[in-house]
Amino acid sequence: MTARRADGGSRFLYDSFDAAAARIEANERVADERWAGLEYRLGLIEATLERLEKRIWVGVYGVAAFLLAQMAETVIRAAMR
Repeated sequence: MTARRADGGSRFLYDSFDAAAARIEANERVADERWAGLEYRLGLIEATLERLEKRIWVGVYGVAAFLLAQMAETVIRAAMR
């Protein structure tokens, strides 16, 4: 390209515009935003899975407690005969 004139004028007429670099920078910004969104959603999924895991363990312990209570009742009835 030609050098910039000393007497003035628009920089857009004399400075080169690197379209490839601008496109790469724009794509990097988009990728960063997508990555941030992905991390946010993954955080929500992890929190949901933790809550689900707690609920499952409460259910497992509830069933175990029920079975132990049934077994204890059976042992007590057998001992009272």
